[in-house]
Amino acid sequence: MTLFVHLTAAKNARSVRRAGIRAASRDGTGLPGLFCLPVLPSYQLTHQWSRELRRDGPRTLIAVDFRVPDDEPVRVGHYGRPHLPLSSARAAALIAETEDARGWQVFVPRAITAKEIHRIRPVHRVTGWRYLPDAHGTRPCPCPVCLPPGQYGGAKIRRAAADHTG
Repeated sequence: MTLFVHLTAAKNARSVRRAGIRAASRDGTGLPGLFCLPVLPSYQLTHQWSRELRRDGPRTLIAVDFRVPDDEPVRVGHYGRPHLPLSSARAAALIAETEDARGWQVFVPRAITAKEIHRIRPVHRVTGWRYLPDAHGTRPCPCPVCLPPGQYGGAKIRRAAADHTG
């Protein structure tokens, strides 16, 4: 059984404990399921999505550790790229063997039952990357899709982009 972690808002803890994790997300093909990562020796890599999830969503997150059978089919890949169908054990091994595992994710194409949940715990530290791995030192995109109106610091970024181009 492969151990994965899914990050969600702390307000969902009671519901997750009672009924499991809903298949509320969609992958690139429109298939319902949930995104997660295998539990790795590195806390930072295991919880790498926490900072990006906090940016536009809940401030307090919990980590839901759950187990799926080793031979269960999942999809694995770097976000923004096509995902490969593999078994859960092979997907976890692929991420663990990757030289730079930042930005990788596993998509489980179904809901997780309460019986499959190993434990629910708080995510203590802010860790991971914002926007995308290796974004530090690059200018943020000022377009309305990447930087919606009203976003904190958005006017400053748009002014800097206008000064830089013209």
